Amino acid sequence: MANTNSLKGRTAVVTGGSRGLGRAIARKLADAGSAVVILDLPEALAKAELPSNWTTFDIDLSRPDCGQALEAIADEVGAVDIVIANAGVVPPWRGMRQLDAAEWQTVMTINVWGVAATLGAFAAALARSDHGSAVVMASINGYRAHPKQVLYTTSKHAVLGVMRAAALDMGADGTRVNAIAPGPIATDALMARLESRHKNGGPSPDKALALLAAETSTGRLATENDVAEVALWLASDAAGGITGTVVPVESGLG
Repeated sequence: MANTNSLKGRTAVVTGGSRGLGRAIARKLADAGSAVVILDLPEALAKAELPSNWTTFDIDLSRPDCGQALEAIADEVGAVDIVIANAGVVPPWRGMRQLDAAEWQTVMTINVWGVAATLGAFAAALARSDHGSAVVMASINGYRAHPKQVLYTTSKHAVLGVMRAAALDMGADGTRVNAIAPGPIATDALMARLESRHKNGGPSPDKALALLAAETSTGRLATENDVAEVALWLASDAAGGITGTVVPVESGLG
């Protein structure tokens, strides 16, 4: 019986793949046999110490013209079977009275336009593949809300709209498009945010993680590896009949 999780002979593009969830996903895809192409900020790539057989391109998705840069990269890469649109940013917590217009535009450009532009740039390459699959990184904030997170919540709701529309548009070419919606994951980025909140009077990072874990049905937070396993599944032939779907990875967070 064929291994439907095998990605041997395929090429995967991962945005924001030099660190955090993106790197965990890239590593999982590489372990399954895929060649890996990482797109990230130049300063992130410079510090990442990625495997020597991974290809890298620098990109700044906060630029409104990033679509043109993505198209140039797609042309240079050529054959692509998998796209993981993972790059995103979590803005500072703000209530409705503290919204910042410039911050709003930047976050929406990265989190929403960056995802749509990535899918659009690689759509033709995915259409040429016999196994075309795109996975976008959403969040539980894509279908629920939290206080003082209106901007992030709005951007992730929009990401699910992009995914669902792209699944219809790109499905005509045989490409599947799905989303992952992680809950809290103890990445370096989350730990830095918890530490910052602790300095401003919040609980210690360890206590904050324990409080979050206590809200889940399993008593533990989901991990980077949990998310990466779902990304591998969605990217592989094992999920060949699945498109336009969002998969929560949050350990049953209430």
